[in-house]
Amino acid sequence: MAGILEGLRIIDMGHVVAAPAATAMLADWGAEVIKVEPLSGEMARGIKKIAGVELVVKFDGGETNYYFQLLNRNKRGLAVDLKTDSGRDILYRLVARADAFISNYQMDALRKLKMDYETLNEVNPRLVYGVLTGYGTIGPDKDERGFDYAAAWARSGIQHMIGQPGSPPPPQRGGMMDRVTAGYIAAGILAAVVHRDRTGEGQEVQFSLYHTAAWILAEDMQAALMGTPLPKHDRSRAANPIFSNYRAGDDRWFQLAMLQSDLQWPGFCRAIERPELEKDPRFHDLEAREQNCEELIRILDEIFASKTRDQWEKRFKENDCIYGCIQSPMEVTKDPQALVNDFFPEIDHPMAGPMKVVNTPVKFCQNPASVKAPAPEVGQHTEEILLELGYSWEDIVNLKDKGAIL
Repeated sequence: MAGILEGLRIIDMGHVVAAPAATAMLADWGAEVIKVEPLSGEMARGIKKIAGVELVVKFDGGETNYYFQLLNRNKRGLAVDLKTDSGRDILYRLVARADAFISNYQMDALRKLKMDYETLNEVNPRLVYGVLTGYGTIGPDKDERGFDYAAAWARSGIQHMIGQPGSPPPPQRGGMMDRVTAGYIAAGILAAVVHRDRTGEGQEVQFSLYHTAAWILAEDMQAALMGTPLPKHDRSRAANPIFSNYRAGDDRWFQLAMLQSDLQWPGFCRAIERPELEKDPRFHDLEAREQNCEELIRILDEIFASKTRDQWEKRFKENDCIYGCIQSPMEVTKDPQALVNDFFPEIDHPMAGPMKVVNTPVKFCQNPASVKAPAPEVGQHTEEILLELGYSWEDIVNLKDKGAIL
């Protein structure tokens, strides 16, 4: 069955995480995505380790980088030297046939390569041109490089607000805010395509890691704008003790998430087999539980230490409590709920064999998304793409002689 975006042509001139993650989503949804790289390959191909762990899987006859595979599956690969006139001409021919161009190169680099919006708009006025920066395209820091750790996690306030009061600012997981940003890139590009299809007008769409992160933290940000900043979460003094995390007797944790505290308090007391707490004047309503939160949390810590997490999960289910088990990534890969919902489809890598990958989190019921192909090798489809653009084999040989392509 056709993907929901079949017929949409996307040029991906991104590197590392955010832009390639956005185009991976679009490719999963059926768009034709051509990944444009320099002849040496893009930056992510050279990332071999994260936190000391090897990202390269070796097998008989070769190896594959699963970090690169994750973000570049379902794409065709074109390797071209855009510093040459011949290389740029290839891209211009491609742009003339494309619906969208997406890049997270620095703006100055795009201008030097003549891949800026003004230039490509002349080639194709219907083109949707998406560009991601660290901090935005204007202002004193517009030219600063902005990896998600710096521009999104640190500067936005997220890192400041996560963790217990007095604790060091915690690190994030690799590429986390990049992939959040990728969702906004995909949405913004598709919105501009809808506008183009209605009006015939192309558009430049700008994104930044910094702005995305400020939106992710919008509840805290709006409170700050109103002059009433929200405090950091202090587990020992949680105002709503049934909206906090607890450790079970087997040293495994879970998160309670009962926001409507008064409504859910009776069922919770039944779940923990302490019905007398429901009417206890110290805890009988939200205001009382907030006023005596430290005392209640101490009681709950003792109660939860008396059973395993699995035992508490059974009690929570029986009493309609809202909760979540705090799982490791390894546990998630074996979670029956994740598996039955196709979180981790399997692809057949031509050299590495069967390989599970992380699926994109949007389910189209009539036109399902799919992961059909692994990431391309550097320039794997260059000749194929050039032939489609009208180049002859003689042209291709000449381009190779000039060093414009591999």
